[in-house]
Amino acid sequence: MTTSTFAAATSATSTATSETITLGGGCFWCLEAVFTELKGVMKVESGYAGGHVANPNYEQVSGGDTGHAEVVQITFDPKVVSRDIVLRAFFTIHDPTTLNRQGNDVGTQYRSVAFYRNAEQKTAIEQAMRDTAAGGEWHGTIVTQVQPFTVFYKAENYHQEYFKLHGEQPYCQLVVAPKVAKFRKKFHDYLK
Repeated sequence: MTTSTFAAATSATSTATSETITLGGGCFWCLEAVFTELKGVMKVESGYAGGHVANPNYEQVSGGDTGHAEVVQITFDPKVVSRDIVLRAFFTIHDPTTLNRQGNDVGTQYRSVAFYRNAEQKTAIEQAMRDTAAGGEWHGTIVTQVQPFTVFYKAENYHQEYFKLHGEQPYCQLVVAPKVAKFRKKFHDYLK
């Protein structure tokens, strides 16, 4: 196997039964809470991507100096839920028109970003952005960054399933719960 063939083989993220995409849109607790309820999603992990520091921790990322965004890595079955639905949900539950922020969460670590693993994902992300802009749900220009995927660092265990385990906390009630409610209302046909 040549080096280029090996690289192509190891970078493939879609098999007959799954596809993986990495998305950032503010606090990863919000995104994880929504995508775990989407039919066809097999796994959602909160973590960090897009920065220049290897193996960052939460304190480093939240300081805003690592270049990483808080993201979720979503593995889903494209036979059950399409990539288009995953992206439509992503662009519905966060505001893709605010640069480096979501509500009171401010900094590049909270930026709107989609990391693509292949040309198909890149094309789908760009189309979802055009559809979102044309749909008029958000006012303003979409500022979502579209970047090639390089590496994902899984966040500390206490960040995984955060809303499920700590839904009563004030941040979860004030920030995460409304996004989950919006998702459930708009995507009720796609809930597990």
